[in-house]
Amino acid sequence: MRGEVHNDALGAMSITVGEVRVSPDLRVATAFVLPLGGDGAAEALAALNRSKGELRHHVAKAMTLKFAPELRFVLDETFDRMDATRRLLADERVQRDIAKRDDDDDGDGDLG
Repeated sequence: MRGEVHNDALGAMSITVGEVRVSPDLRVATAFVLPLGGDGAAEALAALNRSKGELRHHVAKAMTLKFAPELRFVLDETFDRMDATRRLLADERVQRDIAKRDDDDDGDGDLG
């Protein structure tokens, strides 16, 4: 999407849009966003929400739909979940269970 958004707070931020989910009727688009580095998430959401109308106008110009979707912004928690999964898998108890399971596997491919 090209065009300038007239919001100084947004102009000072780098925001990643990880995913956009659109409702089946194409009336609502939910953007999962995260500011670069993850800092200032609340400020980024507030700035995006203040600029919803202008952003929707830019989306409408770029699309060939009858209606431009309502824009909603939520924090993208994908990276937090990935970090939590990495920490869980690195836990010594989990590593021990994984190693034990590998030792118990007799290699014949039988699941029983």
